[in-house]
Amino acid sequence: MNVERDLEGLGIVITRPREPAEVLARALQARGARTFVFPALEIEDVEPGPELAATLAALPKAALAIFVSAHAVEKGLAAARTRAAWPSHVEVAAVGEATAEALRNSGFARVISPAGRHDSEGLLETPRLQAVAGENIIVFRGEGGREHLRQVLESRGAKVAYAQCYRRRRPSADASALLGAWDRGEVQAVSALSGETLENFVGMLGAGADGRLQKVALVVPHPAIAQHRDARHFGRVLVSGPGHEGLAETLSRIRVST
Repeated sequence: MNVERDLEGLGIVITRPREPAEVLARALQARGARTFVFPALEIEDVEPGPELAATLAALPKAALAIFVSAHAVEKGLAAARTRAAWPSHVEVAAVGEATAEALRNSGFARVISPAGRHDSEGLLETPRLQAVAGENIIVFRGEGGREHLRQVLESRGAKVAYAQCYRRRRPSADASALLGAWDRGEVQAVSALSGETLENFVGMLGAGADGRLQKVALVVPHPAIAQHRDARHFGRVLVSGPGHEGLAETLSRIRVST
């Protein structure tokens, strides 16, 4: 099989926000996939309130800034740079390779990011985050989310503040066209990047979706998402490697086995 067309004929639903979904769709289409862009998560700006303003004002006193997503890079850097240039002494760290790449593309030559695991746990295992006692750390993220990163850093003696610079919400969308393609046998897999996205997606399909979901595979980037309560609706759940290549490699296995 030509590896460049190793997804020939495979139908994949992409549920990430529209702009990154379109980028991924083009990459998978180049390998022969049939893609259905159906965002189950939208990113919205938040009005800069006093809490965010205070956190950004304290940025020059921080030793480290952690960005939890590429959206956090985009929204967080925009908010920080409206106030002043980025303090050169403040190191940056990333959860996930996509986040690290977004920081590099934003002008940061050195980004703390694990080479293996592409999650908060992986970042916490890096040597730099082992010795943080007495340091001020700012975590750039959306509203809400996991507390694990903050809890571990504070247990190591750091002082952690959040710069919550965007919010996530469930889109309103008509799923009829997607369901029609599904019923024609054109969908073999669904890609979801987070438990929240997965939950939104299942809800957006509406009542009676279980029968359809049982016929396809769910592909997620982390074992914790594979354990989400809504993952049980799918015929099988696969955990992919990081990035577009990791996803494509996992999808190619679905194609070979069908």
